[in-house]
Amino acid sequence: MLSKSMFTLVLALACSSIASAYPTKPVRFIVPFAPGGGSDLVARIVGQKLTEQWGQQVIVDNRAGAGTNLAAEIASVATPDGYTLYQFNVANAIAPSVYKKLNYDPVKDFAGVTQLASSPFVLTVYPGIKAETVQELVALARAEPGKLSYASSGVGGSSHLLGELFKAMSRTDILHVPYTGAAPALNDVLGGRVQLIFAVPATALRHVKAGRLRALGISSAKRSPLAADVPTIAESGLAGFEGAAWYGVVVPAKTPRDIVARLSRDFRHVLEQPDVRERLTARGVEIAGSTPEDFAQFIRSEMLKWRRVANTAGIRAQ
Repeated sequence: MLSKSMFTLVLALACSSIASAYPTKPVRFIVPFAPGGGSDLVARIVGQKLTEQWGQQVIVDNRAGAGTNLAAEIASVATPDGYTLYQFNVANAIAPSVYKKLNYDPVKDFAGVTQLASSPFVLTVYPGIKAETVQELVALARAEPGKLSYASSGVGGSSHLLGELFKAMSRTDILHVPYTGAAPALNDVLGGRVQLIFAVPATALRHVKAGRLRALGISSAKRSPLAADVPTIAESGLAGFEGAAWYGVVVPAKTPRDIVARLSRDFRHVLEQPDVRERLTARGVEIAGSTPEDFAQFIRSEMLKWRRVANTAGIRAQ
């Protein structure tokens, strides 16, 4: 009969052996958005590299719907064997603050693997607005409370919450106009029907360069290499202002720790490859790469941050 210590050793060796052989079949990578967007692009670039490295196909499975909650629910109940990955993102961190009921727990149902990347938002305005800087926009909004409006991709989305964070930190009254997606929101700003929007660089900067929009600030902690002349919002008078659309990898909570560690190492190795970095940074994506522990802590901190913003803004759970 095996002693408890001997049993533990045998179990540890078995798990280590499984992790070293992993993967032995295709791996499903669930992405909660439709093909063609920024998060899908990140998943496919990284997934292709892992396919080459592992000799097993990484299948990107796009499951858009219900504000990313459909995909998260599917991933949360998958077999915890390392063969189902989920692209956890900022919307999942916001979800508990804007939905009354979730069929998954963002913390308890998942184990963090690594943060992949993030994309800041550019605060852009319709060119007809008499504001060349963040400071001038704030002054204009304070002088005419409720007259300016900002567009978002929908209630409870990252662009909505970022707009509310801006309002709270700048002490301004700006009307929120929600849309069913980023494209129609941007179109109304381009047409001057709404005055401002927080948009990702890949979308915003081409309109800025064409003169159809004006960039006032960027939401990251440091300036973007894609628009080095655009100051951060934090350096423009709102110290501490920061927010981004970020993406990471999680697995079902009971996935063996050795497999989680293996996945984390392999993902971070891919993110360090020059061609991957070049392809992602060219699209305005800032590469991350973190340990499972650091990513889990980051998720918790983001959930707390956006809960405070939602409470301050009076956003009610749907």
